[in-house]
Amino acid sequence: MRTFVYNYFSQLVLLIISFSAFLSCSVQKEEDFYTVADFHKVPKIDAHFHYNTPDTRHLLYADSINMWFVSPNVDAGRSIDEQFEIASRIKREFGDKFFFLGTFPVDNFNDPDFTGGVIRRIDKAVESGASGIKVWKNIGMELKDQNGNYVMIDDPAFHPVFEYLQENRIPLLGHLGEPLNCWLPAEEMTLGNDRRYFENNPQYHMYLHPEAPSYEDQINARDRVLEQYPRLIFSGAHLASLEWSTDELATRFESYPGLKVDLSARIGHLQHQSLTDHERVRDFLIRYQDRIMYGSDMSVSEQSTNYSSVTAGLYRRWLDDWAYLATDSMIVVNDLDQQEVRGLQLPASVIDKIYFKNAEQFFITRHR
Repeated sequence: MRTFVYNYFSQLVLLIISFSAFLSCSVQKEEDFYTVADFHKVPKIDAHFHYNTPDTRHLLYADSINMWFVSPNVDAGRSIDEQFEIASRIKREFGDKFFFLGTFPVDNFNDPDFTGGVIRRIDKAVESGASGIKVWKNIGMELKDQNGNYVMIDDPAFHPVFEYLQENRIPLLGHLGEPLNCWLPAEEMTLGNDRRYFENNPQYHMYLHPEAPSYEDQINARDRVLEQYPRLIFSGAHLASLEWSTDELATRFESYPGLKVDLSARIGHLQHQSLTDHERVRDFLIRYQDRIMYGSDMSVSEQSTNYSSVTAGLYRRWLDDWAYLATDSMIVVNDLDQQEVRGLQLPASVIDKIYFKNAEQFFITRHR
């Protein structure tokens, strides 16, 4: 009888504990996810935003919705010196609410002191408050040596630069290569945005330039750098140009433990994949939540004169990205011919890392 009462009591206790755990999980589930309305209050960093104007109203607007910027200088468009002057001036004024990355030109690649000049530019950028350095796709896609050969990112001329960055723990953001779509005819590209970009920029549409290095050449050259400099603090811009396959990117994450990436201008490629395998994309972002940073690749410049229109456009893009990553809303994606995509509803703890903590650790905490 005593044994029966004891067993009955034990089972009752286990039942109560299980029911309490169920209630706890149910309550916790409600707390584990953000809503669209939470977008404004959650701290966020757009870790790839080109701020190319001394007009700080857009920065103040972003701050009002808890969005900070990491603004990379780039070896394209406006002169590097002008970009640097704008960024360093805003950095002096806004301190810990604005961060930028320096860069260096490669048009003097064949000069004897090319490497020395690059390192001097890196020093100047860091001394002026830069949180790191960016390299651009012109390395591998445009730059040629004195013999007319394309120069890839693993060229020996860059080795002293990578060694310097590695030894001084200066982060490097690499936009190397382009989406796989770049090597396809326009009608075979998976996203409308890519079709429009390469139609407007045929010099970068590598399908039209079969003499140039291939997509595989670009990826392999970058991977060789990561192999040779395993302590290099490196982030691959635009999902490291592996935007078309979460499996391919996962392979690189496993091969290169220090590799980070940003989502800038490539969320549409995740949405394309999630049309057919929603859970695979979601599981990928959860599994590698410490390696991924939010970024938009949007920009403001002195031509962005209509302040209210520009800020409205920024807001719509930021909010659409948030809805896809943080909620399970159905989202109409223009780049996918108006198809509807269900949001990934990543846990709040994952969103906090992708939207803030990872960029804070990669670009900001190390710099302070």
